[in-house]
Amino acid sequence: MIKLVSSILAAAALLAAGGAGAQEVVRLGNLKLAHFGAVSYIKEIAPKCGIRVEEKVFAKGLDVMQAIIAGELDVGATASEAAISGRAGGAPIVVVAGFAKGGARLVARPELGIRSVAGLKGKRVGVTRGAIQEVLLMAQLAKHGLKADAAPGKDVQLVFLSYADLNQALLGKQIDAMMQSEPQSSQAINKGFGVEVIKPYDTPIGEPIRTMVMTEKFYRERRPVAEKFMRCFVDATRTFIDSPSVAEKYVRETIFKNQITSDDFQDAIRNSPYSFDITPEHIQVTTHIMARTGVGRMAKPPVAQEWVRTDLLAAAKKSLDVK
Repeated sequence: MIKLVSSILAAAALLAAGGAGAQEVVRLGNLKLAHFGAVSYIKEIAPKCGIRVEEKVFAKGLDVMQAIIAGELDVGATASEAAISGRAGGAPIVVVAGFAKGGARLVARPELGIRSVAGLKGKRVGVTRGAIQEVLLMAQLAKHGLKADAAPGKDVQLVFLSYADLNQALLGKQIDAMMQSEPQSSQAINKGFGVEVIKPYDTPIGEPIRTMVMTEKFYRERRPVAEKFMRCFVDATRTFIDSPSVAEKYVRETIFKNQITSDDFQDAIRNSPYSFDITPEHIQVTTHIMARTGVGRMAKPPVAQEWVRTDLLAAAKKSLDVK
Protein backbone atom coordinates (compact mmCIF):
# COMPACT_ATOMS: atom_id res chain seq x y z
CA MET A 1 0.00 0.00 0.00
CA ILE A 2 2.81 2.40 0.91
CA LYS A 3 4.54 1.55 -2.37
CA LEU A 4 1.31 2.19 -4.28
CA VAL A 5 0.84 5.60 -2.64
CA SER A 6 4.48 6.46 -3.37
CA SER A 7 4.02 5.49 -7.02
CA ILE A 8 0.88 7.61 -7.31
CA LEU A 9 2.64 10.61 -5.76
CA ALA A 10 5.63 10.15 -8.06
CA ALA A 11 3.35 9.97 -11.10
CA ALA A 12 1.49 13.10 -9.96
CA ALA A 13 4.78 14.92 -9.57
CA LEU A 14 5.81 13.95 -13.10
CA LEU A 15 2.47 15.13 -14.48
CA ALA A 16 2.80 18.42 -12.62
CA ALA A 17 6.29 18.89 -13.98
CA GLY A 18 5.02 18.15 -17.48
CA GLY A 19 2.20 20.68 -17.06
CA ALA A 20 4.60 23.35 -15.86
CA GLY A 21 6.91 22.62 -18.77
CA ALA A 22 3.98 22.97 -21.22
CA GLN A 23 3.74 26.64 -20.29
CA GLU A 24 7.25 27.70 -21.13
CA VAL A 25 8.28 31.27 -20.42
CA VAL A 26 8.81 33.78 -23.24
CA ARG A 27 10.65 36.98 -22.29
CA LEU A 28 9.15 39.91 -24.20
CA GLY A 29 10.51 43.46 -24.54
CA ASN A 30 7.95 46.16 -25.36
CA LEU A 31 7.37 49.95 -25.38
CA LYS A 32 4.64 51.98 -23.70
CA LEU A 33 2.92 53.32 -26.81
CA ALA A 34 -0.68 53.02 -28.00
CA HIS A 35 0.11 51.00 -31.11
CA PHE A 36 2.23 48.55 -29.05
CA GLY A 37 -0.91 47.63 -27.07
CA ALA A 38 -1.74 44.37 -28.86
CA VAL A 39 1.80 43.14 -28.19
CA SER A 40 1.30 43.82 -24.49
CA TYR A 41 -2.06 42.01 -24.61
CA ILE A 42 -0.27 38.78 -25.59
CA LYS A 43 0.67 38.17 -21.96
CA GLU A 44 -3.00 38.32 -20.94
CA ILE A 45 -4.02 35.49 -23.27
CA ALA A 46 -0.72 33.58 -23.17
CA PRO A 47 -1.95 30.82 -20.80
CA LYS A 48 -4.54 29.66 -23.34
CA CYS A 49 -1.72 29.55 -25.91
CA GLY A 50 0.22 27.17 -23.66
CA ILE A 51 2.93 29.67 -22.71
CA ARG A 52 3.68 32.31 -20.08
CA VAL A 53 4.88 35.73 -21.27
CA GLU A 54 6.99 37.96 -19.05
CA GLU A 55 6.85 41.51 -20.41
CA LYS A 56 9.47 44.15 -19.71
CA VAL A 57 8.76 47.72 -20.86
CA PHE A 58 11.58 49.91 -22.18
CA ALA A 59 11.87 53.63 -22.97
CA LYS A 60 12.83 53.12 -26.64
CA GLY A 61 13.49 50.43 -29.20
CA LEU A 62 17.26 50.66 -28.97
CA ASP A 63 16.98 49.69 -25.30
CA VAL A 64 15.08 46.56 -26.37
CA MET A 65 17.96 45.74 -28.71
CA GLN A 66 20.51 46.13 -25.93
CA ALA A 67 18.51 43.75 -23.74
CA ILE A 68 18.41 41.21 -26.57
CA ILE A 69 22.18 41.47 -27.04
CA ALA A 70 22.59 40.96 -23.28
CA GLY A 71 20.55 37.74 -23.51
CA GLU A 72 17.67 39.08 -21.42
CA LEU A 73 14.87 38.72 -24.01
CA ASP A 74 13.53 36.17 -26.48
CA VAL A 75 11.22 38.51 -28.40
CA GLY A 76 11.15 42.28 -28.85
CA ALA A 77 8.68 44.84 -30.21
CA THR A 78 10.38 47.84 -31.80
CA ALA A 79 10.14 50.25 -34.65
CA SER A 80 12.00 49.08 -37.73
CA GLU A 81 14.97 51.43 -37.31
CA ALA A 82 15.90 49.92 -33.93
CA ALA A 83 15.72 46.41 -35.36
CA ILE A 84 17.85 47.45 -38.35
CA SER A 85 20.42 49.23 -36.17
CA GLY A 86 20.44 46.25 -33.81
CA ARG A 87 21.05 43.75 -36.60
CA ALA A 88 23.79 45.98 -38.05
CA GLY A 89 25.38 46.11 -34.61
CA GLY A 90 25.43 42.35 -34.19
CA ALA A 91 22.13 41.66 -32.44
CA PRO A 92 21.22 38.01 -33.24
CA ILE A 93 17.65 38.74 -34.39
CA VAL A 94 15.21 38.00 -37.16
CA VAL A 95 12.10 40.03 -38.08
CA VAL A 96 9.06 37.77 -37.85
CA ALA A 97 6.05 40.13 -38.14
CA GLY A 98 4.80 43.69 -38.33
CA PHE A 99 2.34 44.83 -35.68
CA ALA A 100 1.36 48.44 -36.46
CA LYS A 101 1.65 51.00 -39.25
CA GLY A 102 2.23 54.74 -39.20
CA GLY A 103 2.52 56.18 -35.70
CA ALA A 104 4.27 59.45 -36.46
CA ARG A 105 3.22 63.07 -36.86
CA LEU A 106 4.98 66.40 -37.26
CA VAL A 107 3.40 68.71 -34.70
CA ALA A 108 4.16 72.43 -34.22
CA ARG A 109 3.24 75.17 -31.76
CA PRO A 110 -0.02 76.72 -33.02
CA GLU A 111 1.09 80.36 -32.74
CA LEU A 112 4.07 79.85 -35.07
CA GLY A 113 1.99 79.19 -38.18
CA ILE A 114 4.22 76.37 -39.46
CA ARG A 115 2.29 74.74 -42.29
CA SER A 116 4.93 72.65 -44.04
CA VAL A 117 8.33 71.04 -43.55
CA ALA A 118 9.87 74.06 -45.30
CA GLY A 119 8.53 76.17 -42.42
CA LEU A 120 10.92 74.41 -40.03
CA LYS A 121 13.86 76.47 -41.31
CA GLY A 122 15.38 78.37 -38.41
CA LYS A 123 13.38 76.37 -35.88
CA ARG A 124 14.19 73.98 -32.99
CA VAL A 125 12.65 70.58 -33.69
CA GLY A 126 12.39 67.85 -31.08
CA VAL A 127 12.66 64.13 -31.82
CA THR A 128 13.62 60.93 -30.02
CA ARG A 129 17.15 59.91 -31.01
CA GLY A 130 17.34 56.65 -32.93
CA ALA A 131 13.55 56.32 -33.21
CA ILE A 132 11.70 55.81 -36.49
CA GLN A 133 10.50 59.39 -36.04
CA GLU A 134 14.11 60.56 -36.46
CA VAL A 135 14.41 58.56 -39.69
CA LEU A 136 11.19 60.12 -40.99
CA LEU A 137 12.22 63.62 -39.90
CA MET A 138 15.61 63.37 -41.59
CA ALA A 139 14.00 62.00 -44.75
CA GLN A 140 11.53 64.91 -44.80
CA LEU A 141 14.25 67.51 -44.20
CA ALA A 142 16.39 66.02 -46.97
CA LYS A 143 13.41 66.03 -49.31
CA HIS A 144 13.01 69.78 -48.69
CA GLY A 145 16.73 70.56 -48.92
CA LEU A 146 17.16 71.38 -45.23
CA LYS A 147 20.26 70.54 -43.18
CA ALA A 148 19.94 69.65 -39.51
CA ASP A 149 22.16 69.09 -36.49
CA ALA A 150 21.94 69.14 -32.70
CA ALA A 151 24.43 72.02 -32.67
CA PRO A 152 23.28 75.50 -33.77
CA GLY A 153 24.20 76.72 -37.23
CA LYS A 154 22.25 74.46 -39.60
CA ASP A 155 18.82 75.12 -41.13
CA VAL A 156 17.15 73.16 -38.32
CA GLN A 157 18.42 72.57 -34.79
CA LEU A 158 17.56 69.12 -33.49
CA VAL A 159 16.65 68.61 -29.84
CA PHE A 160 16.79 64.96 -28.75
CA LEU A 161 14.27 64.04 -26.05
CA SER A 162 12.20 61.05 -24.94
CA TYR A 163 8.63 60.69 -26.17
CA ALA A 164 7.22 61.94 -22.86
CA ASP A 165 9.62 64.89 -22.63
CA LEU A 166 8.88 66.07 -26.19
CA ASN A 167 5.32 67.07 -25.28
CA GLN A 168 6.51 68.95 -22.20
CA ALA A 169 9.14 70.77 -24.27
CA LEU A 170 6.57 71.83 -26.87
CA LEU A 171 4.14 72.94 -24.15
CA GLY A 172 6.93 74.89 -22.44
CA LYS A 173 8.01 76.47 -25.76
CA GLN A 174 11.50 75.00 -25.48
CA ILE A 175 11.05 73.59 -28.98
CA ASP A 176 9.05 74.90 -31.93
CA ALA A 177 7.96 71.58 -33.41
CA MET A 178 8.38 67.84 -32.89
CA MET A 179 8.26 64.62 -34.87
CA GLN A 180 6.31 62.63 -32.32
CA SER A 181 4.85 59.15 -31.78
CA GLU A 182 1.33 58.13 -30.70
CA PRO A 183 -0.57 58.73 -28.51
CA GLN A 184 1.62 61.70 -27.51
CA SER A 185 1.12 63.61 -30.77
CA SER A 186 -2.67 63.20 -30.53
CA GLN A 187 -2.53 64.38 -26.91
CA ALA A 188 -0.66 67.54 -27.90
CA ILE A 189 -3.23 68.33 -30.58
CA ASN A 190 -6.28 67.52 -28.42
CA LYS A 191 -4.94 69.61 -25.53
CA GLY A 192 -4.38 72.58 -27.85
CA PHE A 193 -0.63 73.15 -27.49
CA GLY A 194 0.16 71.51 -30.83
CA VAL A 195 -1.18 71.44 -34.40
CA GLU A 196 -0.53 68.85 -37.06
CA VAL A 197 1.79 69.95 -39.84
CA ILE A 198 1.96 66.62 -41.72
CA LYS A 199 1.82 62.86 -41.32
CA PRO A 200 5.27 62.08 -42.78
CA TYR A 201 4.38 59.18 -45.04
CA ASP A 202 5.27 60.63 -48.46
CA THR A 203 8.85 59.34 -48.56
CA PRO A 204 9.94 55.96 -50.04
CA ILE A 205 9.37 54.41 -46.57
CA GLY A 206 5.66 55.20 -46.73
CA GLU A 207 3.92 54.30 -43.48
CA PRO A 208 6.62 52.81 -41.24
CA ILE A 209 5.83 49.31 -39.98
CA ARG A 210 6.68 48.34 -36.40
CA THR A 211 8.62 45.10 -36.17
CA MET A 212 8.32 42.01 -34.03
CA VAL A 213 11.76 40.42 -33.71
CA MET A 214 12.91 37.12 -32.22
CA THR A 215 16.40 36.07 -31.29
CA GLU A 216 17.85 33.61 -33.78
CA LYS A 217 18.24 31.10 -30.95
CA PHE A 218 14.57 31.33 -29.95
CA TYR A 219 13.45 31.18 -33.60
CA ARG A 220 15.56 28.12 -34.41
CA GLU A 221 16.06 26.18 -31.18
CA ARG A 222 12.70 26.70 -29.42
CA ARG A 223 10.57 26.33 -32.50
CA PRO A 224 7.43 24.88 -30.85
CA VAL A 225 7.38 27.72 -28.30
CA ALA A 226 8.01 30.29 -31.04
CA GLU A 227 5.05 28.88 -32.96
CA LYS A 228 2.80 29.17 -29.88
CA PHE A 229 3.95 32.74 -29.30
CA MET A 230 3.23 33.71 -32.90
CA ARG A 231 -0.26 32.23 -32.77
CA CYS A 232 -0.81 34.21 -29.58
CA PHE A 233 0.40 37.39 -31.31
CA VAL A 234 -1.98 36.88 -34.23
CA ASP A 235 -4.87 36.14 -31.84
CA ALA A 236 -4.16 39.23 -29.72
CA THR A 237 -3.84 41.48 -32.76
CA ARG A 238 -7.01 40.09 -34.36
CA THR A 239 -8.84 40.80 -31.09
CA PHE A 240 -7.69 44.42 -31.09
CA ILE A 241 -8.60 44.90 -34.76
CA ASP A 242 -12.02 43.21 -34.53
CA SER A 243 -12.94 44.60 -31.08
CA PRO A 244 -11.87 48.26 -30.83
CA SER A 245 -13.60 48.61 -27.45
CA VAL A 246 -11.41 45.85 -26.00
CA ALA A 247 -8.31 47.53 -27.43
CA GLU A 248 -9.28 50.94 -26.06
CA LYS A 249 -10.13 49.65 -22.60
CA TYR A 250 -6.88 47.71 -22.31
CA VAL A 251 -4.61 50.48 -23.63
CA ARG A 252 -6.26 53.32 -21.73
CA GLU A 253 -6.86 51.56 -18.40
CA THR A 254 -4.15 48.90 -18.14
CA ILE A 255 -1.23 50.45 -20.02
CA PHE A 256 -1.80 54.19 -19.52
CA LYS A 257 -3.76 54.06 -16.23
CA ASN A 258 -6.41 56.44 -17.62
CA GLN A 259 -3.79 59.10 -18.44
CA ILE A 260 -5.07 59.36 -22.02
CA THR A 261 -8.62 60.14 -23.11
CA SER A 262 -10.84 58.18 -25.47
CA ASP A 263 -10.23 60.85 -28.13
CA ASP A 264 -6.47 60.52 -27.62
CA PHE A 265 -6.64 56.76 -28.11
CA GLN A 266 -8.94 56.83 -31.14
CA ASP A 267 -6.94 59.57 -32.86
CA ALA A 268 -3.72 57.69 -32.12
CA ILE A 269 -4.94 54.39 -33.56
CA ARG A 270 -6.34 56.09 -36.66
CA ASN A 271 -2.74 57.19 -37.26
CA SER A 272 -1.18 53.87 -36.15
CA PRO A 273 -3.54 50.95 -36.90
CA TYR A 274 -2.74 47.46 -35.66
CA SER A 275 -1.50 45.03 -38.32
CA PHE A 276 0.30 41.70 -38.88
CA ASP A 277 2.45 41.84 -41.97
CA ILE A 278 5.87 43.04 -43.03
CA THR A 279 8.06 42.48 -46.11
CA PRO A 280 11.80 42.37 -46.79
CA GLU A 281 11.25 45.17 -49.30
CA HIS A 282 9.93 47.54 -46.61
CA ILE A 283 12.85 46.78 -44.31
CA GLN A 284 15.32 47.24 -47.18
CA VAL A 285 13.92 50.66 -48.15
CA THR A 286 14.02 51.78 -44.52
CA THR A 287 17.61 50.53 -44.24
CA HIS A 288 18.56 52.52 -47.34
CA ILE A 289 17.01 55.74 -46.00
CA MET A 290 18.75 55.26 -42.66
CA ALA A 291 22.12 54.78 -44.38
CA ARG A 292 21.56 57.81 -46.61
CA THR A 293 20.53 60.13 -43.76
CA GLY A 294 23.08 58.81 -41.25
CA VAL A 295 20.53 57.63 -38.67
CA GLY A 296 21.95 54.68 -36.77
CA ARG A 297 25.46 55.19 -38.15
CA MET A 298 25.75 51.67 -39.52
CA ALA A 299 29.17 50.48 -40.68
CA LYS A 300 27.53 47.73 -42.75
CA PRO A 301 23.77 48.03 -43.34
CA PRO A 302 22.11 44.59 -43.13
CA VAL A 303 20.46 42.98 -46.17
CA ALA A 304 16.76 42.45 -45.43
CA GLN A 305 16.44 39.17 -47.32
CA GLU A 306 18.95 37.62 -44.92
CA TRP A 307 16.98 38.27 -41.73
CA VAL A 308 13.29 38.84 -42.45
CA ARG A 309 11.52 35.54 -41.73
CA THR A 310 7.73 35.51 -41.99
CA ASP A 311 7.14 31.74 -42.14
CA LEU A 312 5.95 31.56 -38.50
CA LEU A 313 3.52 34.41 -39.14
CA ALA A 314 2.12 32.79 -42.29
CA ALA A 315 1.58 29.49 -40.46
CA ALA A 316 -0.07 31.23 -37.47
CA LYS A 317 -2.42 33.23 -39.69
CA LYS A 318 -3.38 30.08 -41.61
CA SER A 319 -4.06 28.10 -38.44
CA LEU A 320 -6.31 30.87 -37.08
CA ASP A 321 -7.95 31.56 -40.47
CA VAL A 322 -6.70 35.15 -40.56
CA LYS A 323 -6.27 36.71 -44.01
